[in-house]
Amino acid sequence: MHPLIGLHATAGEFGALAFLWVAVELLNPTESRIRRATWIAGIGVILLFISWIAGGYYYLTDYQSIVKPVIKAGPLPWSHSVITETKEHIFLMIPFLALVSWSLVRSYGTTLIADRGARMSAVLISALVVIFAFAMAGMGFIISSGFRGALEATVL
Repeated sequence: MHPLIGLHATAGEFGALAFLWVAVELLNPTESRIRRATWIAGIGVILLFISWIAGGYYYLTDYQSIVKPVIKAGPLPWSHSVITETKEHIFLMIPFLALVSWSLVRSYGTTLIADRGARMSAVLISALVVIFAFAMAGMGFIISSGFRGALEATVL
């Protein structure tokens, strides 16, 4: 496994968990929970951008030229045609959704205690980040399976 894949996946999953934490903190906000949610969201944004950069770099340097042709020639070419193409588009917006969530928490601050609408917006956007990030993990597994299946097919 390429080290960038490990960095990409690890940073992405920890970023997702950070936004799960943010959503939970905001369900019953207090001043200390909002402060904590602001810090955790900031860390989550950084992790998701690290994942974004590592994944993008790997895609441009290795995936396109080495992995993609193997998958397309193997028994599961749809794992690239459908899953990778879908993943690319969702992948582009996750860090920006995370920035929106962090910005809401940071901008509204303790107003989130009384402003249910703003609070629920931040919770829902954080939850969307979590759902998309974990969907990315599942899609990554399918893509990896397509690559492994292609390698196994050439060996057998």
